[in-house]
Amino acid sequence: MSKITRRVFLGTSATIGAIALGELTGIKSSSAQAKQINLYSSRHYNTDKRLYTDFEKQTGIKVNLVEGKAEQLLERIRSEGRNSKADIFLTADAGNLWQAQQAGVFSPVSSSVLTQKIPSYFRDPNNNWFGFSKRIRVIMYNKSKVNPSQLSTYEDLANSKWRKKIAIRSSSNIYNQSLVAWLIAINGQQKTEEWCRGIVANMARPPQGGDRDQIEAVAAGIADLAVANTYYLAAYGASNDPQKKAIFNKVGVFFPNQKGRGAHANISGGGVLKNAPNRAGAVRFLEYLVSPSAQRFFAQGNNEYPVVEGIALDPVLASFGSFKSDVTSVAKYGPNLANAVKIMDRAGWK
Repeated sequence: MSKITRRVFLGTSATIGAIALGELTGIKSSSAQAKQINLYSSRHYNTDKRLYTDFEKQTGIKVNLVEGKAEQLLERIRSEGRNSKADIFLTADAGNLWQAQQAGVFSPVSSSVLTQKIPSYFRDPNNNWFGFSKRIRVIMYNKSKVNPSQLSTYEDLANSKWRKKIAIRSSSNIYNQSLVAWLIAINGQQKTEEWCRGIVANMARPPQGGDRDQIEAVAAGIADLAVANTYYLAAYGASNDPQKKAIFNKVGVFFPNQKGRGAHANISGGGVLKNAPNRAGAVRFLEYLVSPSAQRFFAQGNNEYPVVEGIALDPVLASFGSFKSDVTSVAKYGPNLANAVKIMDRAGWK
């Protein structure tokens, strides 16, 4: 596996970047290109390297990796246009995938492997992109301050009983934007705006940091509750660092809306780009991502939930218990993103 670092990526213009990609990865034309794929990924997990090396061993196709933030990679793909050497765009969150789709960079894939293994609600209806791992955004609580019997739904987080007790990321975070977009799809704009106003009133502090910071705020007693993705807490539980273990032991996981539609589910996923030099290799890579070995890497390497049934979870993730997740199509998040941001802004969610 060859890798172009974020430093190289950010230090080049679109034109120079295209040249740098060729120089750094040894891209060649025609038959040589069929032996490699160029993957643009905003997933920043070291465990993903195992995915790529395993694919290379199984297929003999080399993976040239370009890493960066989702919006930067997307802008690069758009700027490169027909000259782009990128075969695949891989990113986290259905909102990012929808934005890439709106930019017109994807090419639909016809694959019975993908459509049979990935539930319809975890992929684009027109097969422009597919989800390969599942993320559940849950309520986390301080075990010494909150009895889980007090918890019920996402909607209840706006209840005044949680005044000044919730830690949550900013409205600029795509995970929260997709959460609000999901609520718009289910409850409508008016109820969702009321919910956002309730969340703002119930914040223990102004939004700051990432999901880990919210979890640590709960462990430290700064907040009683946090909204975060499960894999962040699971990483603390799997750590050998005593401080992270101590944080893990103070924080509980509650899956909301279990008596109704289920917990909010999002994805990490990707698609084949319309100017892909090696389309066949790119499709083969996507199909590999739903194989048992790749799904195990997602489930056990990065503590994400697999999208394919029957894959064993990491023991720490499994310790959170079984749950029902909502089956609203993640493709519905994207069209609601703009309204979600407007609603959050009006509610004062910074």
